[in-house]
Amino acid sequence: MNPSVDPFFMNLKVWREELLVLRSLVLECGLTEELKWSAPCYVQGKSNVIIIQGFKEYCALMFFKGALLKDEKGLLRAPGQNTQSGRLIPFTSLEQIIEQADVLKAYIHEAIDNEKAGLKVVHKQVSDYPVPEELTDMFLKKPALKKAFEGLTPGRQRAYLLHFSEPKQSATRVTRIERMEDKIMNGKGMTDCWCGLSKRMPTCDGSHRQLQTA
Repeated sequence: MNPSVDPFFMNLKVWREELLVLRSLVLECGLTEELKWSAPCYVQGKSNVIIIQGFKEYCALMFFKGALLKDEKGLLRAPGQNTQSGRLIPFTSLEQIIEQADVLKAYIHEAIDNEKAGLKVVHKQVSDYPVPEELTDMFLKKPALKKAFEGLTPGRQRAYLLHFSEPKQSATRVTRIERMEDKIMNGKGMTDCWCGLSKRMPTCDGSHRQLQTA
């Protein structure tokens, strides 16, 4: 156990017992404990393998490359509809974790073996995502916007394409594009911090709102 991670567990108000048991299970499998993204993260060498975290309705064992796991028990869930790599196993009680301890260890060992073998998740390329007609039209009108968009990282481009393509109404797609235009022009992703005051740079966590109202 990494002493620097202890305060995370000591300060928990919910899911404390559950996350402590998950911590023990993961450490028993031989991973190294670190604190990343304000949560306990477990690594193999320099590679992130697992992170554990509590949410409002459940706590979870989260695998960075969970898409590679065989998941013979059907326990894994994708955190979001468009998540390509990460997978999680949710829990709503301590009993669930204890009852599945052996199975969870098997999943953890498989994740470790995959990391040691250097296996990687094959992600979709930006070219695999459809470009909304409204965005194409905007690019024709504003070549600088097209250039700025193409200068973004693939991950940021994918996030924008998904966001712009989601609405069924063309007018809504146009509105979304217009709202994000300044961010794109400034090389920012959808969730990137504008003001530089976020505690989780470059992601915006709303810290600026607290400072502005203080």
